[in-house]
Amino acid sequence: VYEHQDGSKSLKLGDFGLATIVDGPLYTVCGTPTYVAPEIIAETGYGLKVDIWAAGVITYILLCGFPPFRGSGDDQEVLFDQILMGQMDFPSPYWDNVSDSAK
Repeated sequence: VYEHQDGSKSLKLGDFGLATIVDGPLYTVCGTPTYVAPEIIAETGYGLKVDIWAAGVITYILLCGFPPFRGSGDDQEVLFDQILMGQMDFPSPYWDNVSDSAK
C-alpha cells in the first residue's frame, strides 16, 4: 500500500502480532523463519533494520515466486545457516527477465 502525501510515498506493511516500541536493542528470538534477519538468529541484538530485511525477502518472493533462502524439509538449522551466510541466488529461468537494478 502506498500513501501519497505531498508527492512522497511510503510502503506500509502491517502485522502487529509482534509489534513493540523499539527504544534500544531487542534480543527476543521471534518471527517467521523464512523472513528472519541474521541478527535475530545470531542473537546479537536487533532494531528496526530487521523490518528492511523482511521487506527484501518479500520483494524477492514477489519477483520470482519463491523465497531466497530455503531449508530442506523441517530443518531450520539449514535455513538459518543460509540466512547467516547471506548468499542469494538468482536462478534461471525465474530471474531471466528481472532487471539488474531489481536484483
